[in-house]
Amino acid sequence: MKPVSAKPTRAFNLGAYLQVADNSGGKIAKLVSVKKGKTTKRRQGYAKVADWVKVSIRKGIPDMKGKIFDAVIIRQKKAWRRKTGERIAFEDNAVAILKDDKGNPKGTQIKGPIAREVLERWSSVGKIAKIVV
Repeated sequence: MKPVSAKPTRAFNLGAYLQVADNSGGKIAKLVSVKKGKTTKRRQGYAKVADWVKVSIRKGIPDMKGKIFDAVIIRQKKAWRRKTGERIAFEDNAVAILKDDKGNPKGTQIKGPIAREVLERWSSVGKIAKIVV
């Protein structure tokens, strides 16, 4: 994974519930694991904006419910600081579902804004977003 320009703060523990912000069919997802996460040995993993995670769909269309998908965190409520000195925070916590390991999104559009850090790391997800903050 590419590095991002900011150093986002830790925002999500395993088991956190997140909104699905794309039109893939899911509504609410539960964070199951963090892929390629950097943490100390024997410490529970955490996730932050622009991280690659595994989620289980809790609410949505019936054929997606209960299944596990790869996803990218695109918004987080917890504020983080960019190198320019500005602090960024969103109104909700949201993910975008991925269809393969290359980072291609399952949906065709994303509802709401996404963070600039997501665009830096996941350009294919950034292409379907309307607003980048």
